[in-house]
Amino acid sequence: MTRKFDITDARGGAALPVRVVTQAERTELMGVQDDGVLRIRLMASPASAPAANAELLGFIAGLLDVPERSLDIVAGASGREKIVSVVGLTVEEVEERLHVT
Repeated sequence: MTRKFDITDARGGAALPVRVVTQAERTELMGVQDDGVLRIRLMASPASAPAANAELLGFIAGLLDVPERSLDIVAGASGREKIVSVVGLTVEEVEERLHVT
């Protein structure tokens, strides 16, 4: 059974499901997968490394135009599939800023 992930409302903000691909030539948002997960390429490796998590949070903060302190990896910090919380933005604001629906 495939689990469907979506950007969801969370207390004080939104929660984003993210799947990272490491060792990329550049850091970029690849899009939204069929299961609703954001796919992001990172230059850092491995996905569980503190450098990869820091790169991910910095990249998402830039995409959303929020301070990095507004983001936190709340699940999956040691894996490729992560849940990132965004404090202060609604689901609609996140989708608009990421240009996804």
